Parts: sequence; C-alpha cells; structure tokens
Amino acid sequence: MTARPRLSIGLPVYNGEEYLAESLDALLGQTYEDYELLVSDNASTDGTEEICRAYAAKDPRIRYLRLPRNIGATPNHNRVLDEARGELFKWASHDDLYGRDLLLRCVEALDERPDIILAHTGQAVIDGDGQVTVPYEYGLTTDSPRAPERFRSLLFEPGGDDFYGVMRTDVLRRVKPMDSYHHADRTYVAEITLHGPFHQVPQLLYFRRDHPTRAERANPSKRSRCVNLDPRRAGPLHPTPRLLAEYVWGFASAIRRAPLSPADRRECYRHLAAWMTSRLRPGAGERVEDRAPVDPALLTVDVDALVAGREGRRA
Repeated sequence: MTARPRLSIGLPVYNGEEYLAESLDALLGQTYEDYELLVSDNASTDGTEEICRAYAAKDPRIRYLRLPRNIGATPNHNRVLDEARGELFKWASHDDLYGRDLLLRCVEALDERPDIILAHTGQAVIDGDGQVTVPYEYGLTTDSPRAPERFRSLLFEPGGDDFYGVMRTDVLRRVKPMDSYHHADRTYVAEITLHGPFHQVPQLLYFRRDHPTRAERANPSKRSRCVNLDPRRAGPLHPTPRLLAEYVWGFASAIRRAPLSPADRRECYRHLAAWMTSRLRPGAGERVEDRAPVDPALLTVDVDALVAGREGRRA
C-alpha cells in the first residue's frame, strides 16, 4: 500500500462476530493491494472489537475506529466515507464474501473507462454456510450514456447491488449523504447514477450473504429497519407514512440536485411518476433473494474457491 492508498474500503459493523473474520480474510486476500480498510465499530457488544483489533495488529492496511455509542447503521456508513483518503471508494459488509479479483477487475474498469463512475461485478446471494442460493443476472441499463434511462432502469428493473461497487470518491462527495428512511440506499444509488454511467464486470465475484440475523431479516418491519439505520427514527415524529413519503421525496430531490439538462430532468420526473403508479401492483416490493433463481447452473459455483483464487466451478 502507498502512503496515500488509491482505494478506500469502508466496513461499518455492529455485532458482526459470526461472519466478520471470514469477510476480512476475503478482503485482505484481494489481488489488488493498494487500499486501506476502514472498519468502524458501532459500539459492538459481542466479540467484534477483539476480532478487529487482532486483524489490525497484523495488517497495516486496516484502520480500526470504535464508536463510544451506537449511532445507527446509516451514520456509520457515512462516517467511513468521511474518513476515506482514496480517490476510489467501496463499501463492504461484514458478512459478505468477495472473489480475490473483485477489486482488481473493478479498478481496471474504472481506469479503462474515465466516463464511468462505478464498477461492480457479477453477484449472487449466499446462505450462512457460503452456498449460492439465488444467483441473478444484472439486467439494469445503468451503462446507458443517458441519465434518464439509467434512472428509469434503477426504478423499474430488479437486481443489482451497485451500492457495494467501487466508486469514484469525488462523485460521492458531490451527492447528498445517505439518509435513514425506508430504502434510502436505493435513492442514494439513483442519485449517483444521475452523475454518470456504471459498468458491470462480467465475472461472478461478489457474494451477498442472506441469513436470519442480517439487518433486513432481523428487522422485518419498515419502521424497525429505519430505527436500526438511525435510532433517532424511533421517536413519534417518524411514523411509517413519513418514512415512505421521504423515500419518494428522496428520488425527487435527487433529480432536483443532479447536474441534468432541463429536458433530462423532466424525463426523470416522468419516470418517477410512472414508477409511483406501478407500485400499486402485487409483488412490486419483492426482494431479489425471495425470487426464483435466474440461472440454476450457477448454483454449482464454488464460492470458497473464488475467494481463494482457484477455479470456481464444482464438478
């Protein structure tokens, strides 16, 4: 790693001892090495602190930050971005896994294409044991040169975890920090894509772990999820209708702030109006991991092999 790393990885965590070491191993084992790993511990009460300190003592790329109290997941996510020194940035989750070449392929894509602002790879959902349960194909047109088309695709098309891609830090500093209403990560990514196109590396290297204690599973209601994102949402001034209204307003505000031509701005507003109408149909809020697999053949992927840098297909 150079004195000033080119890439900053921000890993916010709270009580993540079950999968944290496995995720840290996958990140520290990357073939691309010019990065810092910012781990912000949100006042964990389990063994997270001990795990983080042990890893930080062994690898100088890790900067371990511990908060004196739990400030919520969203402020903790924003904090690691504030602390980032690299020209590129990536959020990481304490329970996900990463193929060894993920960072390398994404950085190469950003270097080859100065016009793109985010690069990510093929993705699949894994269970607690690291087995692929829901592989899915990326069908969004976030690579379009037209901002309204990228925005429309993010509104209407399922799939994609672009929030966990490798991004240009200067772009992230130009958008509004992530909020804590329902699905605030979606409005955040939507605002990012209004600044430029994304690129998907055609290689399966990102594995999002779905398990009973994952935040959205452990907090099934919209309100409880928002309280997890920010404890200040627990008060009487934040009922569920307000959280949903803020979600819609988040898209509208992103359009208003983005560097768009008047014509593109109007087109984005039209897409938003059509999306709001479409939300009335059954199944509109369905999650990707609750759908049938797109490509059953991908269920043979050997995740451990990809993380270790070996051939990633079972016989």
